Amino acid sequence: MTKRVAILISGGGSNMVALAKSMTGEHPARPVLVLANSADAGGLAKAADLGIATAVVDHRPFGKDRAAFEAEMSKTLAAHSPDIICLAGFMRVLSGGFVNQWQGGMLNIHPSLLPKYKGLNTHARAIEAGDVEAGCSVHQVTAVLDDGPILGQARVPVLAGDTPQTLAERILPLEHQLYPAVLRRFAVGDRAIVNLP
Repeated sequence: MTKRVAILISGGGSNMVALAKSMTGEHPARPVLVLANSADAGGLAKAADLGIATAVVDHRPFGKDRAAFEAEMSKTLAAHSPDIICLAGFMRVLSGGFVNQWQGGMLNIHPSLLPKYKGLNTHARAIEAGDVEAGCSVHQVTAVLDDGPILGQARVPVLAGDTPQTLAERILPLEHQLYPAVLRRFAVGDRAIVNLP
């Protein structure tokens, strides 16, 4: 049975596009919704161009009431009956209550070699630490930030003279390969770790 995938974004949606374009032909999943937490998210227009339903649940009117924001997101998601939720540059921390609703069915891509550098500014932190390699990870989402089981990683060397921007530019194409590869396996129940390149 084909799995239904909702993708959550906050920005331009390049990982969302990579995921959506991969879900064709014999792929075991299809995108059913792209949900953004801001109407300004550039990925919404890209999703619409790909023929995917879009929705916006703006977090700002909810202020500090995260529960109310997440309740509205849950309502919007439920209307599309997703089996899998992919966080693709979604820049809101989700509560344990929300994550538990979708327990075992949420994926996230994070721009570091987890468990290193959870949270933000991952590329700068890797450079400052003198790491010889950096990369990205896809993991299952749990109530603890960037802490769930790792399902895939891609690595690049950290070069002399690298800046956070140059490192990010080299890692991003690998994100676009890794996330679809993990999703394809995940959709059929395969939790084996994908390693790229």
